[in-house]
Amino acid sequence: MEVAIISGKGGTGKSSLSAAFATLEGKVVLADCDVDAANLYLLFNPLNEEEEVFVGSQKANIDYNICTNCGYCASFCRFDAITLNDGRIEISEINCDGCALCSRICPENAISMIPGDKSRLYSGSFRYGRMVYGILAPGEENSGKLVNMVRSKAKEESKNNGKCNIILDGPPGTGCPVTSTITGVDKVVIVTEPTLSGLHDLERSVELVKKFNLEKFVIINKCDLNSAVSDQIETWCVKEGINVAGQLPFDENITKAMFNGKSIIEFNPELEISKKISIIWNRIKNQEK
Repeated sequence: MEVAIISGKGGTGKSSLSAAFATLEGKVVLADCDVDAANLYLLFNPLNEEEEVFVGSQKANIDYNICTNCGYCASFCRFDAITLNDGRIEISEINCDGCALCSRICPENAISMIPGDKSRLYSGSFRYGRMVYGILAPGEENSGKLVNMVRSKAKEESKNNGKCNIILDGPPGTGCPVTSTITGVDKVVIVTEPTLSGLHDLERSVELVKKFNLEKFVIINKCDLNSAVSDQIETWCVKEGINVAGQLPFDENITKAMFNGKSIIEFNPELEISKKISIIWNRIKNQEK
């Protein structure tokens, strides 16, 4: 079984719940698909046994043996990646979009395009099984492709470790990386929070998931911060035929757990919040279509 945890916006508690679910599952493949801001490896400190280079784009590179520092390329760069500093042309790797215009217009043919090879995919063991995650280098593109690499590696790890379940901690939003995360999974869990913007983002996420005809669940996190909106969200889900897996109250212990490098289940399984998360996970895992 492959379960994706997503959210319409950041900060809803998606990664904390992914970590808790992985702890409850025990033997699992945990994949952090939020390659633009991966963070689960900070919590679980996996042993990185494999490392792969991801090339998502190209970057402009200057051959200073040929370059005359005429500044012609800088005058055409719409991304302000090329500057003339103290009479010397310089290209910012972060700002460079890889469009290759500068390499085509350089009168001296001093600029070439080289692969941007700073992004990485890591895989290895952690205390509940195997972990896979990607880290996209600043300024790099094609995060959706890196997500695909993460998922492919996660499936390989699952196959090599007794076909254990895969939990995907997805990126926020509804863009390409989210689409790459949920395509072909068995179940999608959408984490939301009781605000009007949270409801709006939930609606966008549900609209996306519906296009893939996937089994979906909603978790209303921090539900007691605005019980009226929490009820509004649940009413909307019922109307749309969406399974509300549960509501979770705000609990400072989740933050304390992260400070201690633990999931909330590891931190204290006897807490009420831990018990509620356990019930929700069993509900998601055992729910049949």
